[in-house]
Amino acid sequence: MLFCPTCANMLIIDDSSGLNKWACQPCPYQFPITKQHTSRIYFKTKRAGDMRDVLQELADGASRTEVECQKCSHGFAYFSQLQIRSADEPMTIFYRCVACGTVRREN
Repeated sequence: MLFCPTCANMLIIDDSSGLNKWACQPCPYQFPITKQHTSRIYFKTKRAGDMRDVLQELADGASRTEVECQKCSHGFAYFSQLQIRSADEPMTIFYRCVACGTVRREN
């Protein structure tokens, strides 16, 4: 995407004169296209279900709530929420027991 240096509006491709050029609609700026123009941007993707980030967040002092541990019956756990499924599904809640460190998840 290119922008006009004069008025900062987005340029469009115009071929009305038979030659391809970048043209600004509001002002008379035009720039001839002489070669192919491509660009790529690579983003780091986070895998859904990557437990390392969740466990690190739980270890870094996440919020604490009153939930009974299924393993040791302790009454408190740290919790964190993560969207690991599609946006129309509820968030997954991860609990880490304060006493024994057992991690469980609740959908």
